Amino acid sequence: MINAAIVGLGWWGQHLVSTLQGKSDKIKFIRAVDIDIQGTKSIADKNGILLSTDLTDALNDDDVEAIVLVTPHSHHEEQIINSAKAGKHVFCEKPLALTKDSAKRAIDACNAADVVLGVGHERRFEPAMVEIRRMVEAGELGKIMHVEANFSHDKLANLPPDNWRVSSVESPAAGMTATGIHLTDAYLSMFGPVTEVYAQTARRNSANLNGDVLSFQVRFETGATGFFNSVLETPIYLRYCVFGSKAWVEVKDYHHPSEPGPTYFSVCRQDGIVDNVTFEWEDTVRINFDAFAVACLGGSPYPFTNDEKLQNIAVFEAICKSVATGEPKLIV
Repeated sequence: MINAAIVGLGWWGQHLVSTLQGKSDKIKFIRAVDIDIQGTKSIADKNGILLSTDLTDALNDDDVEAIVLVTPHSHHEEQIINSAKAGKHVFCEKPLALTKDSAKRAIDACNAADVVLGVGHERRFEPAMVEIRRMVEAGELGKIMHVEANFSHDKLANLPPDNWRVSSVESPAAGMTATGIHLTDAYLSMFGPVTEVYAQTARRNSANLNGDVLSFQVRFETGATGFFNSVLETPIYLRYCVFGSKAWVEVKDYHHPSEPGPTYFSVCRQDGIVDNVTFEWEDTVRINFDAFAVACLGGSPYPFTNDEKLQNIAVFEAICKSVATGEPKLIV
């Protein structure tokens, strides 16, 4: 069992506590850090977690073995580096950083301290996504031609203008930090490096200061192409479709990954017959954290390579630059 401190008890931080505390047999929270003591005291008390306002308290606590960061994105690099220097394993909610250089400094610090660096991309662990990756690797789809995805919801619509989740600094490119970063991770893990992106955003609701529509195209090193769309002003909708020379496969969900619900999985091979399967929900947030904890304890390696972590932020940075300039951007 890994003893962890969670930094940030907002919406998602509270979800992590409710998902893991007393339910995972591999990780538990013994400390929490949040600037709003009054607003978070009840959840900390309910879960037997010592609460304070200073990350240093957790870094100086010898009983804390890992730090879980659910904080504004611009804080991640410094918090990861300080946690690593204190000898703590780190789990950072996405995005890992806001620039490739920042991500590299964070990754290098964890390597130097020999600590595990986890990242909050739970969608990799969804049963349907695991099956698609298996099919790709086994060659069942043939040559990969194109991938397209949509991850839309209205959970972040109409946030107050001072909320960091709508800041152009903390959350650039509309839905990129909320949804798109998950799918670029999936793209990289299944299809390899991306060489070029072209992105644009739209602001359809004036209350959504940073925009509420994001679309981008990618070109992979293999020559395959991809597309992604996110709308943060519509009911939940998730789709992931891979087109190969031998078959296509499509997944659809109508629930947020944090909420139970079925996943609809379809495959069409060269005979033109569409086979449909339903996958039952699994708590992929807990699966991701359990994999992180196992790696911290010296078990199976954490299933995200440092190259994948770094490449994802390089793609993210290029998408943000493409949105800002209105031009395609090469990945460097």
